[in-house]
Amino acid sequence: MIDEALFSDAERSRYHRQVIMADFGPQAQEKLKRSRVLVVGAGGLGSPVLLYLAAAGVGHLGIIDCDAVDESNLHRQVLFGVDTVGKDKVAAARERLRLLNPFVEITTYPVQLTSQNALELIRSYDVVADGTDNFPTRYLVNDACVLLDKPNVYASIYQFEGQVAVFNWVDAQGVRGPNYRDLYPHPPEPGAVANCAEAGVLGVLPGIVGSMQALEVIKVITGIGEPLSGKLCAFDALSFELRTFRVTKNPANPLTGDSPTLTTLIDYEQFCGVEAIETAVKEVEPTEFLTWQEQGDVQVIDVREPDEYEIVHLDSELLPLATLADQVDKIARDKRVVVLCKTGRRSSRAIRLLEKQFGYTNLYNLKGGILNYIAQLGLELPVY
Repeated sequence: MIDEALFSDAERSRYHRQVIMADFGPQAQEKLKRSRVLVVGAGGLGSPVLLYLAAAGVGHLGIIDCDAVDESNLHRQVLFGVDTVGKDKVAAARERLRLLNPFVEITTYPVQLTSQNALELIRSYDVVADGTDNFPTRYLVNDACVLLDKPNVYASIYQFEGQVAVFNWVDAQGVRGPNYRDLYPHPPEPGAVANCAEAGVLGVLPGIVGSMQALEVIKVITGIGEPLSGKLCAFDALSFELRTFRVTKNPANPLTGDSPTLTTLIDYEQFCGVEAIETAVKEVEPTEFLTWQEQGDVQVIDVREPDEYEIVHLDSELLPLATLADQVDKIARDKRVVVLCKTGRRSSRAIRLLEKQFGYTNLYNLKGGILNYIAQLGLELPVY
């Protein structure tokens, strides 16, 4: 029988169809009620994770996200609606989740997770669900969870593909599973992997993968089934293939290997080479760029992909970043050249490549990319 002192009549009614399952039962529901789960990122993955954990009856949810809701989020971040555009994501998420399940306690953190606050924020939670979209934060979450002895339920998405795994989990025999550094000992080269804002993502994909992630959180908390510890589940939405790979411990892991060297959190942006990306390049504001266009003495290079270019483009020449080094002969050296992309990040990388390897000195990044150009000038152009 479910503990009547722990659950109200309304809660017992709400969770009845979970509790009556023979392999779940009242004990699992009580574990959910007593659990504290921290969800890092309230975006595409965080949305289904938060919705399903709240609906399932997790007692306390923490939400970390420093962004505001943007209209471009709504095709995949189903936690939000048009009425929440412009609001802090954590505040909008709390309002939505309270409507879904008023019996769940919610704590919000409208901050960026950093090496300075991660241990303090994670310490009081039982499980962490990592729904972030960048490598520095993934390594940060992993290392903090290992140092604090917390299980880390990881998921990631890219265009049509997703991954799910459970890291740093201790089984019933006391055996600790691998962590993120066992799977990915080293981050990719700076700029080698685009995030969703740059590469795009099929809207339904984070719903599928985030639901898998929520399932693994529930399994870790309740002890039902077999969590994805020592495994990586990879999902391909186009082929509907679901493959599971074995993840083994790496003896050279600096956290948990044979000779650990990492005993505290580090500068993860430096570790992942992000500083190299963010070193300043010359930029031009949209209004000034418009003047240059009107004057005519400027070359405009678009480093996005052809399908993005088809959706919306300026009076520019398409030279995708992946093939840019093979087409430098098309880029002028005797006049101003403005390089642009969707948000300004890929074009910044393109400029650094051209400056470092080919000696260009006449390049300018369109600040904020095409999205900022459209917004600042009030243009009626497609936003994707």
